[in-house]
Amino acid sequence: MPNSLAGDQVPPPTLDTVDLVDWSLRNAGNSSSVSVLDEGTKDPWALPQLKDTGQLKALSMASRLRHMGISFLKACGLLGSLYFFICSLDILSSAFQLLGSKMAGEIFKESVVLSNPVAGLVIGVLVTVLVQSSSTSSSIVVSMVSSKLLTVQVSVPIIMGVNVGTSVTSTLVSMAQSGDRDEFRRAFSGSAVHGIFNWLTVLVLLPLESATAMLERLSEMVLGAASLQPGGQAPDILKALTQPLTHLIVQLDSNVIAGSATGNTTNSSLIKRWCGIRAKTTEGSSNQCGAFGPCTENNTVPEDRLPCQHLFAHSTLTDLAVGCILLAGSLLVLCLCLVLIVKLLNSLLQGRIAQAVRSVINADFPFPFGWLSGYLAILVGAGLTFLLQSSSVFTAAIVPLMGVGVISLDRAYPLFLGSNIGTTTTALLAALASPADMLLFAVQVALIHFLFNLAGILLWYLVPILRLPIPLAKRFGDLTARYRWVAIVYLLLTFLLLPLAAFGLSLAGSMVLAAVGGPLVGLVLLVILVNVLQQRRPSWLPSCLRSWAWLPLWLHSLEPWDRLMTHCCPGRACGPSQSTAKEAHCYDNPEILASQQL
Repeated sequence: MPNSLAGDQVPPPTLDTVDLVDWSLRNAGNSSSVSVLDEGTKDPWALPQLKDTGQLKALSMASRLRHMGISFLKACGLLGSLYFFICSLDILSSAFQLLGSKMAGEIFKESVVLSNPVAGLVIGVLVTVLVQSSSTSSSIVVSMVSSKLLTVQVSVPIIMGVNVGTSVTSTLVSMAQSGDRDEFRRAFSGSAVHGIFNWLTVLVLLPLESATAMLERLSEMVLGAASLQPGGQAPDILKALTQPLTHLIVQLDSNVIAGSATGNTTNSSLIKRWCGIRAKTTEGSSNQCGAFGPCTENNTVPEDRLPCQHLFAHSTLTDLAVGCILLAGSLLVLCLCLVLIVKLLNSLLQGRIAQAVRSVINADFPFPFGWLSGYLAILVGAGLTFLLQSSSVFTAAIVPLMGVGVISLDRAYPLFLGSNIGTTTTALLAALASPADMLLFAVQVALIHFLFNLAGILLWYLVPILRLPIPLAKRFGDLTARYRWVAIVYLLLTFLLLPLAAFGLSLAGSMVLAAVGGPLVGLVLLVILVNVLQQRRPSWLPSCLRSWAWLPLWLHSLEPWDRLMTHCCPGRACGPSQSTAKEAHCYDNPEILASQQL
């Protein structure tokens, strides 16, 4: 087949898609999406050009004052939206704890299942997704280790799963920017790079830890060389700002979650009913129980306690009902705040000031010290997470900034790595404030968490060629920008369905898990290897494996699945744009593929 057609020659009907390729190339400038065939014209990963608002000097004094006033109001609106966004994350975490805390405690009781490293890993993922807090999951592990219900060796895979599960928050936040394909590409790749880093680190360190107990022994060496002394709590700046609002809505007793795992709880409700102690107790005060609300059987306490004053303190609703109410309300506020944040950022990040801000964030040190820029970003991410006391809040704030084009993926990657380090240093300081009987176990668990993330940085950041999460996240971002439903499938499979399947198999025994999971993992690794060789060294493969064309279309292409999802999904939110769909049709045609130079 000729590679080009003459100017006056009419193409044959069987090759009508060649005209489609030419049409897409000619009209690439008018297309709203970035074409795969047009990569030389526009890089989809390049930061967007910021709009120039013009010179203020050319405006009159009244226009300049009005412009400055509007900008000030927008900045206040941005700060207010960010505040309510952080508060909604806190309420969302409380809602998940109300919905899944008892299940999390029951899961941790399966000590026989936890002896399997794979089962421990997926349980750590599931529990962190359920309670939406890595700190809560870590505190459960510390309580069980100190109560002799778990050994330190068994707790290591759970800590790895906790580290993986904490990336689900940024993935949920990136969904709010799915309306714009370019923004969604950048935002989802930012959330994916965090999860890919965690999973790659687990794939390397989990077998190594199972064989050599490296992290456990290293943490014991550090503890042996250090003299432990109880210290103070880490600074809690963020909660000091958000608690005046969130404590008016709901307050939870986190000790109930750990108690349900250790079997020491006597309270069936996670909602805190009593929040203080009276300064003075008088005679006969036991008859005044109803003055502050009805006394319940599960919350009977001495009469010197003061009741809480939050919204659900005296409610008769169950934890499940309160959790559903808080989940719906927090998700609504979260999505609304994210939309406002993105709109206000797009409005404020214009002109020379915005260009300067973006240049400073993504700038590198001059040669030959450019390699230090990433390590400085790691320190900045660790420091900010240490101040905010929450890696979820930090990563969830970075993702919208990536979507609007303020932070590049190459710069966000070390910030996420620093966030992982920052949250472990916070846990380490919090462990030093533990009681004397739990001090050693708490510090060792926090130290294992720190060493796990440090080993991940040494594996996937120290050598530039091994920074695999960045190209993998870019490919994943391109895929989700083209098929937006893939993001939902990724979220469900990675953080829910696959961990649940692995946990179910682990209940049947280690032999069943190995018999079913081993061949599946081997098949996935084989497919990845064949794909890499098809692109890099096709001559090394037999002729039948140089292409997947012999397989049914639904096994090697997402187009049939995309047509199904687009048909089921209302509107066009799940499907590709018109130009992307036509372009995919071109590449599904074998004759067009044969005409392209590989």
